Amino acid sequence: MGKKILLGLWLTIIFAAISVLFWENEYKYSLPTPIPKNHHDIAMGTLIDLTEKISEKSKPIFIHFFNPDCPCSRFNVPHVSELIKKYGDRINFNIVVLNKEKNFTVAEIQQKFNADIPVFFDEAIAEKCGVFSTPQAVLLDASQKLYYRGNYNKTRYCTDASTNFAQMAIDSLIHRNNNPSFDALALRSYGCSLPKCNK
Repeated sequence: MGKKILLGLWLTIIFAAISVLFWENEYKYSLPTPIPKNHHDIAMGTLIDLTEKISEKSKPIFIHFFNPDCPCSRFNVPHVSELIKKYGDRINFNIVVLNKEKNFTVAEIQQKFNADIPVFFDEAIAEKCGVFSTPQAVLLDASQKLYYRGNYNKTRYCTDASTNFAQMAIDSLIHRNNNPSFDALALRSYGCSLPKCNK
């Protein structure tokens, strides 16, 4: 009888440990990021004036909102790096680092993405674009109007080619198609919430 109780207790502990690990490493990142109470939504088509920050404005502007401490941000670094390589001659890529807890240098961030592109440490850019979580993609057309704000992919590692939302938005803008129609999965924020970028 004592062995059965001990075995049951041991199995319960193992199950609880697995559940905690699954929650911490997977499930909680699949839940939408709560919208902050003071959040002001920015509608698609809104002019986002970044004149003071971004000097190169002859091309569409892509802003990657990134937190090195956010697991979701870390998982999609290879995907963002590929976007920069593929579209860097036609799109003005920028990274905005959102992390209040640690200091990072421009060189450290550029090294992570293997790209010599502008890096900013400015929460005001996120507010202007209506971003309240990381990672998030923002694409502005050549007139600096908000064309896309949303997720990169439905999977954390950006491995589902059919849901490469940010890339679809870039392709749509480059080929001058109508604004792509995305569902809630593309446009609802997932990941680490601001201002501390924790989940």
